[in-house]
Amino acid sequence: MRKVKVEKAVGMMLAHDMTKIVPGEFKGAGFRRGHVVREEDVRELLRLGKRFVFVENLDSSRVHEEEAAKRIAAAISGTGIRWTSPQEGKINLVAAHPGLLRVDAKALYEINLKGDVIVSSLKDGFPCKEGQTVAATRIIPLTISRGRMERLEAMVSRRGPVIRVLPFRKMSVGAVVTGYEVATGLVKDAFDDYIGRKIIEYGCELCGKVIVGDDPEAIAHAIWGFKEKGCDLILTTGGLSVDPDDNTRKGIRASGAKVIFYGTPVLPGAMFLLATLGDVPILGLPACVFYYRTTMFDLMLARILAGEMPSRKDVARMGHGGLCLNCETCRYPACSFGK
Repeated sequence: MRKVKVEKAVGMMLAHDMTKIVPGEFKGAGFRRGHVVREEDVRELLRLGKRFVFVENLDSSRVHEEEAAKRIAAAISGTGIRWTSPQEGKINLVAAHPGLLRVDAKALYEINLKGDVIVSSLKDGFPCKEGQTVAATRIIPLTISRGRMERLEAMVSRRGPVIRVLPFRKMSVGAVVTGYEVATGLVKDAFDDYIGRKIIEYGCELCGKVIVGDDPEAIAHAIWGFKEKGCDLILTTGGLSVDPDDNTRKGIRASGAKVIFYGTPVLPGAMFLLATLGDVPILGLPACVFYYRTTMFDLMLARILAGEMPSRKDVARMGHGGLCLNCETCRYPACSFGK
């Protein structure tokens, strides 16, 4: 790069994008890298606060910010990630499909600790939509030494991808609604309004729903029915507290399923249950799912659809960030819950 006064830059090629900000109206590139400065540009450059500009004069030992951003994006990206063209030296990493964001936070920390290179991301565990920006990267100076870029690429290569999006699978779901009060019609079944719509929003299919009482054998029989039907995921609702009529956990065990955990440090959702019957996950949903908009069910459903099977240790870690603020207007997942 060569630094020259704006008035003397006419006919020279700008070495980087120049940001223009109109408060409350616009933020973007006023001039692009590669623009050849004209006489009529001088006044606008001065209005942007540019008394000097950098013009192209790059030698082989340095990497320009745009090339650096492309190389960083390529190095840190794993499956399910695509990236944009550089704008003002920055590149956005975007989810290529709906899925669960996974970030190697330790590797991210090591990259940002080195200086001059930055990577900013959403929190690990964020459920993403296709096309959603999940991270961004750039270098701070206009150029960086080629050696530093190569060392960063080598470090990331040893560790593996830093940012990836695990795709959500479209599962067939069986639902076992428990409770004497629902089975006898004393209380209206609310499964479709509170649970069914979330399943459909993820692109899954509800292949059946059975309403049973609080009999463990009836619960077990219904679970096995969905297993034999070939369902990929089975949900049970209610009957997981300490009341004497709550027998859903007994029914799940009676089906032969292995309980991975019962009880979580996540609120709402403390009495959530995860079990497996062969290779079929069973999610036991406590009654709170019929009251709160966002619960442990939302956190766990995203992980199951992404192909993960959380362990007891994984769930214990979820206590950090596991307290929902119950905001008047729910903005999940754009909040701290589950992150």
